[in-house]
Amino acid sequence: MEYVDGLALKASWEGSIAAFGVDRALGKKVLFELVSAYCSAGRFYHTLAHLQRVLNAIDRLRSLARDLDAIQLAAWFHDAIYDPTATDNERQSAQYARRVLGQLQIPTATVEQVVQMILSTEKHQGADLDIDTQILIDADLSVLGVEPSEYEMYLQGIRREYSWLSDRAYVEGRLKILRQLLERDRIYLTEPMFCQFEAIARQNIEGEVRTLSARSPSLS
Repeated sequence: MEYVDGLALKASWEGSIAAFGVDRALGKKVLFELVSAYCSAGRFYHTLAHLQRVLNAIDRLRSLARDLDAIQLAAWFHDAIYDPTATDNERQSAQYARRVLGQLQIPTATVEQVVQMILSTEKHQGADLDIDTQILIDADLSVLGVEPSEYEMYLQGIRREYSWLSDRAYVEGRLKILRQLLERDRIYLTEPMFCQFEAIARQNIEGEVRTLSARSPSLS
């Protein structure tokens, strides 16, 4: 189980809303709701540990950001709604962000920027996207570029979230996603992530494809 630094997460949330003069009590209430969402039953990868990884990756790319607060807010809300059996998690999370950030009286322009960034995490691609969206997407995919042992933990978490799928359905769906990633010119859109993690991510994905492909005939 990955270590989650609760104090660091709290500081990150407070930092992302500090510039907007959010009511302190209301800010704490929303933080509690978000933490509860990421700790809800059925989550084995899309947890606080995932959120922490995304926020840490964003922090490493902060020098590229145009609106760091908006990126961080998008990170906090991007998996707030997560149901592995649903196909509209990003849209639901974006709608939730719009409603809650409106209650916090975050400026409309910032809210809409956050909403669009969350929606972009459905496809995780687009070289023509603005730099802030590229940062969020790369941060969300940062797990692909970890060491093999960590990657295996990620795979175990994903499979547990999709435990309702048969092995055959899971392998077929997972292979489709992985092959689409490998077909891209680049997985990571920002230069720092591309230079440091692209090769590792491709090695991890290619290894997973080989493993799943070897299992595939026995599942037919």
